[in-house]
Amino acid sequence: MTMKNASTPLFFAGIDIGSTAIKVALVNEEGALVGEHTTDSGSLFHKNAQAALQTLLDNNGVERAQVRYLIATGYGRKLFKEADDSISEITANGIGAHEVGKRHGGIRTIINIGGQDSKAIEIDDTGNVVNFAMNDKCAAGTGRFLDVAARNLEIDLEELGDYHFMGTGAPLSINSTCTVFAESEIIGLLASGHGKGEIVAGIHYSIAKRTARLARRVGIDGKIYMDGGPALNKGLVAAIADELEREIVVPDAPQTTTAFGAALLARSEWLADQGQGGGDRVDA
Repeated sequence: MTMKNASTPLFFAGIDIGSTAIKVALVNEEGALVGEHTTDSGSLFHKNAQAALQTLLDNNGVERAQVRYLIATGYGRKLFKEADDSISEITANGIGAHEVGKRHGGIRTIINIGGQDSKAIEIDDTGNVVNFAMNDKCAAGTGRFLDVAARNLEIDLEELGDYHFMGTGAPLSINSTCTVFAESEIIGLLASGHGKGEIVAGIHYSIAKRTARLARRVGIDGKIYMDGGPALNKGLVAAIADELEREIVVPDAPQTTTAFGAALLARSEWLADQGQGGGDRVDA
């Protein structure tokens, strides 16, 4: 649906305030993605969220007054008082993944690995969440674990994906379910002379096994859509695909799917307020 506005174009924003990164997305009157921006969360969540939003607007030549509705989501969503509404990141993730997934023939299963938790989400054919499972008890299956592993291996986080394919032997087992003990395992494997490639592959398969259990709990239907920062790690993606024996769809900007979903919901809410319809929302 196109909104009638002969003068100033209108926009709608979603801001996903996560534990490690703040992601912002902007859509136009037709619901098309206009721009997105990602920055570190840091310790000043509110200030950094404000700066992230302003950077996105400046990059796209949009005035704050043109943003008619803004929805906050994520770990720090309640801190962003400027938002018109706040919603669960699971709900926003489902909507965003559904929209992006259309170009891949549609998706029903989502894997999201964030900084402090990991999720498996099942959505229906409109993007509403029908089931989900979350692991937030231990960081050993999250982006935080990858950060710790990269530091112990003395390699950049972005290099983990390449190291995954460098090993000449089988992936080494990382059995600990606690990050602290897993860190000790990694140090011990290095001290024993094992190669970084085999260790990295072992780390990825350790996360993949935990992630696969989550996905099987919610049910797997067709292709799997994977988002969150760790989805940029091609070694981890390959390990999860191998563990689940499924094709993994990774969007061009996996970090911003949830912010995009929040922006789409912001547009929908504004339309509903204007009496122009808008989709029903089911919060997870």
